[in-house]
Amino acid sequence: MADTEKDAVKAAKEAEKAAKKAKQERIKQSKPKKEGNVASRAGKSVKKFWKDFTGTVKKVVWPGRTQVLKSSAVVLASIIVVGLVIYGFDQGLTALFNGGKTLAGNLGEQVAVTEEVTDAANPEITTAEEPSSEDVPETESAAEADTAAQDTESTTAG
Repeated sequence: MADTEKDAVKAAKEAEKAAKKAKQERIKQSKPKKEGNVASRAGKSVKKFWKDFTGTVKKVVWPGRTQVLKSSAVVLASIIVVGLVIYGFDQGLTALFNGGKTLAGNLGEQVAVTEEVTDAANPEITTAEEPSSEDVPETESAAEADTAAQDTESTTAG
């Protein structure tokens, strides 16, 4: 049985190879043979291109002067309308954002005022205060500045 299976697999492979060869032969037969050298084929291609080109150009219907002017007027009017719409949209967004900034600033001021009123109404709530000048220890440069000021006062008084 093993021999018959091997023979069947071998036959299938040979059939695939034969099918591939037949396909390649059909492809070779369907391709036209190239005649002439590269330069002559290129010359024929260019000649065919120009012949097709001139035939297509003859089919084109060129617009008259009045049609060109009307089309140009429509294009210009469209550009103006679209430009005005974009300008209006831009101005509206600018006003909206500026109004939002102003509103945010006003809300910030109201919140600050509300916090001050709340702090005054509830003395139990402690707020972070800035240190006064009495609480801040003097540094050497500040002490020297005071000494220099005193020396200046004493020399002018004396």
